[in-house]
Amino acid sequence: MKHSIKTPEDGIGLNGLHHVAIICQDYQRSKTFYVDLLGLAVIAEYYQPERQSYKLDLALPDGNQIELFCFPTAPARLSYPEAQGLRHIAFCVDKIDKVVAALIKQGVNVEPIRVDEYTGKKFTFFKDPDELPIEIYQA
Repeated sequence: MKHSIKTPEDGIGLNGLHHVAIICQDYQRSKTFYVDLLGLAVIAEYYQPERQSYKLDLALPDGNQIELFCFPTAPARLSYPEAQGLRHIAFCVDKIDKVVAALIKQGVNVEPIRVDEYTGKKFTFFKDPDELPIEIYQA
């Protein structure tokens, strides 16, 4: 299925993706994963004592952001079988083989690299500490 590309004048005014919000179970474990292992930069970090919840704003090099939340009573995400809703997040990389090797070196279980049958681009998946599927897609 092909879609025509609209110009800003054709659409309602969306300029791009600003952030993706993720709710985690263990704040410290997820913070370590996204900051230390994936290398995202911390923009801001908040703790709300009345809600016993954390919020961590993280920056990607292209200006997009991830909001990492932790709520003590949040239910586990239904990943399998796949359910309606957000399926996964995908990060664009220049050298997928290098990224996969770095993840494996850090003990991350990474699926074998595949080739997108429509674009011919390499991609693969791994999971964050809460089993959220993360894709890396070679530019």
